[in-house]
Amino acid sequence: MSTKAPNPVDKYVGSRVRMRRIMLGMSQEKLGEALGLTFQQVQKYEKGTNRVGASRIQQIAEILQVPVSFLFEGGPSGTANANGAIGGPSTSYVSDFLATSEGLALTRAFTHITDAKLRRSIVDLVEQIAAHEGTDKRPI
Repeated sequence: MSTKAPNPVDKYVGSRVRMRRIMLGMSQEKLGEALGLTFQQVQKYEKGTNRVGASRIQQIAEILQVPVSFLFEGGPSGTANANGAIGGPSTSYVSDFLATSEGLALTRAFTHITDAKLRRSIVDLVEQIAAHEGTDKRPI
């Protein structure tokens, strides 16, 4: 039995569905109910394991209150480059970060800070922590 890796576009669209669902505070079960599916099917869509048809993408976008284009923004183009790789430079770390509850909570809280100096100080602090983490991980 061969297992086929999920298509990068399917994975990306799934991660965008997950990100938006989390932003709305919606469970996989609630999204599944609105779609007439089980939460397991929603999980498969979000992981890119199962492809989402065009009409289902439109339905998901309506439930999540976003335009269909939102689900594709910044994702791989689906066309192969000269090396045979799909898409352009990877920005998946941003999607991966925003798809976590911590990343979403941090982003949501950060955008509520209106003081530009304070925001800059927070960025500086996080960069210092990250740099310190990097030095702590060196082999002895």
